[in-house]
Amino acid sequence: MSPTLHPIQAMVVLSVALVFLLALGRGESEVDIKSPFPREATKLGDPDLSLPGSCQPAPSCKKCIFSHPSCAWCKQLNFTASGEAESRRCARREELLARGCPPEELEEPRGRQEVLQDKPLSQGNRGEGATQLAPQRVRVVLRPGEPQRLRVRFLRAAGYPVDLYYLMDLSYSMKDDLERVRQLGHALLVRLQEVTHSVRIGFGSFVDKTVLPFVSTVPSKLRHPCPSRMERCQPPFSFHHVLSLTGDAQAFEREVGRQNVSGNLDSPEGGFDAILQAALCQEQIGWRNVSRLLVFTSDDTFHTAGDGKLGGIFMPSDGHCHLDSNGLYSRSPEFDYPSVGQVAQALSAANIQPIFAVTSATLPIYQELSQLIPKSAVGELSEDSSNVVQLIMDAYDSLSSTVTLEHFSLPPGVNISYESQCGGSEKSEVEAGDRGQCNNVRINQMVNFWVTLQANNCLPEPQFLRLRALGFSEELTMELHTLCDCNCSDTQPQAPHCSDGQGDLQCGICSCASGRLGRLCECSEAELFSPDLESGCRAPNGTGPLCSGKGRCQCGRCSCSGQSSGRLCECDDASCERHEGILCGGFGRCQCGVCHCHANRTGRACECSGDMDSCVSPEGELCSGHGHCKCNRCQCLDGYYGALCDQCPGCKTPCERYRDCAECGAFGTGPLAANCSMACAHANVTLALTPILDDGWCKERTLDNQLFFFLVEDEAGGKVTLRVKPQEKGADQTQTIVLGCVGGIVAVGLGLVLAYRLSVEIYDRREYSRFEKERQQLNWKEDNNPLYKSAITTTINPRFEGADGPIL
Repeated sequence: MSPTLHPIQAMVVLSVALVFLLALGRGESEVDIKSPFPREATKLGDPDLSLPGSCQPAPSCKKCIFSHPSCAWCKQLNFTASGEAESRRCARREELLARGCPPEELEEPRGRQEVLQDKPLSQGNRGEGATQLAPQRVRVVLRPGEPQRLRVRFLRAAGYPVDLYYLMDLSYSMKDDLERVRQLGHALLVRLQEVTHSVRIGFGSFVDKTVLPFVSTVPSKLRHPCPSRMERCQPPFSFHHVLSLTGDAQAFEREVGRQNVSGNLDSPEGGFDAILQAALCQEQIGWRNVSRLLVFTSDDTFHTAGDGKLGGIFMPSDGHCHLDSNGLYSRSPEFDYPSVGQVAQALSAANIQPIFAVTSATLPIYQELSQLIPKSAVGELSEDSSNVVQLIMDAYDSLSSTVTLEHFSLPPGVNISYESQCGGSEKSEVEAGDRGQCNNVRINQMVNFWVTLQANNCLPEPQFLRLRALGFSEELTMELHTLCDCNCSDTQPQAPHCSDGQGDLQCGICSCASGRLGRLCECSEAELFSPDLESGCRAPNGTGPLCSGKGRCQCGRCSCSGQSSGRLCECDDASCERHEGILCGGFGRCQCGVCHCHANRTGRACECSGDMDSCVSPEGELCSGHGHCKCNRCQCLDGYYGALCDQCPGCKTPCERYRDCAECGAFGTGPLAANCSMACAHANVTLALTPILDDGWCKERTLDNQLFFFLVEDEAGGKVTLRVKPQEKGADQTQTIVLGCVGGIVAVGLGLVLAYRLSVEIYDRREYSRFEKERQQLNWKEDNNPLYKSAITTTINPRFEGADGPIL
């Protein structure tokens, strides 16, 4: 008998358990079920190099290389001009070359790849030694912010070995199915041996946790949970590993033949406990490093994390193997059911592909579950499991033909993406995603995956990243390094260039010894605030701030900040005109507030291109003859617009120009009717009799909204010939149609009313006639009923002597 808790103690325990479960649920919700290996976020405080940007000045080569992937460093001695900051050595390669930095003095480290192991793919090979994934080992050096793209090849080999573990629900409702499974071993081995020469099968079973309310804990029910005493039944259990993986079909049938059904109380089963233990206890199950299949058969749903609270179980599953010497999950009453995330992660980590063979009633639930577990399949099981062999083979074919490339845990600050080229050829379609996947891959068909890696920060030491095709044993190991410093060859301690050994030279700049200052370490700290030296940092008249307020005075010289330059930092190389938000439009270099444009570019912001291809119309005419080309754009004449000056809203069309003359000449109406002969003397208007109208006819309306058509036949010599055709007028039938519709509706309504009234009258007459007929057929005979007794009793007074006699 278990000790009882005081009510207050029980409330405390329940409160703590509830808080723990809420925290557990919150943590689980952050797990990526589709990819069971969570991706770590970029380390806090690192620059977001995934966003677009430009190279900015940096004080050292190391910081320059890390700041942006487009940055380069010029290590040439005395590269910076007078007053120019050494940080200006950091810029884009094109800018540094334009400023005179020799190409051999540029320090621009780039990421690279090195294939360490690349066994050839084994086309046509059968067995465990087949090579399906290549390369097998790669070293990748990543510069922060710069992506590296790696090609991974996969060739599906024939006859790849298979381990199949059959996990069966042995609750009482699966009694008929057990008879079928007892005869399953030989048939399943024969079918699998048709596709692979090496196959092994094993067997395990499950029911549910042996605690209330899942299983009856009455001692007699624990010994024999089946409804009838005459049936063979075994005590309930959570998970029982019966047979390790073997190639002996007779051993499978013999061990399964010894199994009996059991029973539980509620409908859901403890299948998740069984799946998790089958994935974690790899040594006991006997999994090989081959294709691993787990066939899960059941006719009902499953318990999941949190359901254990009903039985007083609050400890979450610890994710470890707990099989005793008899193959039983010994600590099932202590740990709660696992969650979907735990099951998915355990299956993926063990490289096991589950096949859910379930009945039609629970099929939709398992189909949704399959969406959360990578590389899984679902099939509909018949009521007695007679189709289980064919179901397993169909699921195996589907899983084997699906190649999914995923990664294990990603190092912090590293991003990865995939592109799948399933056709194999370079011209085949490429699909991007968070993992690589190709479906319906045939035997000896090769597919390509393009894996893109990018580091957002520097890795303190080499990291290893493993990629694996789910369901297959091979892996690709990537050795990741980051490139976060320059490898300058001019490193020289106590260099003569640095004021005869007053500093160390590295990457073109001096690192001064203690107490020394200046670009070349030419002065000491004691001389820093000398008035004589400060005079060299002011304008000749001695007014104004030191170094124009854009730098600081060191050793009598200005050390400018930012993009400033010049002896007194008077030039600002970031104050040039901008085009579309970009300095000098991106087509030139800003120097002392003036854009120095590249070839074939002009304008204050280098916004004008010397090309004229955007100004030429399809007919080869420049701006359609209605403008001139400037900055590769058409400047249109007045009245014209459009990219090629091909539109003119103020220019009247022939229909607009001659509409008034056509109207007054043909009908004597319109704005020119009063002076038609003078205003339209150049127009010869005739009425057209032809009924044929084409697109060349103008369609207009008169002032009283009458439609007419006219054709401009000739415009030569200032004269114009117009042919006008009025619209043929037809009788206006609108009033007739409306009255006809209203009259028709009224007539139909009256007809329906009369018909109804007539039918009622006919019905009433027939009923009355029938009533009269029945009344006439009745034969009444008037006579006294001998059984009738009147309610009135007459009593004779014997002493009554008549009306005149006395009444005594």
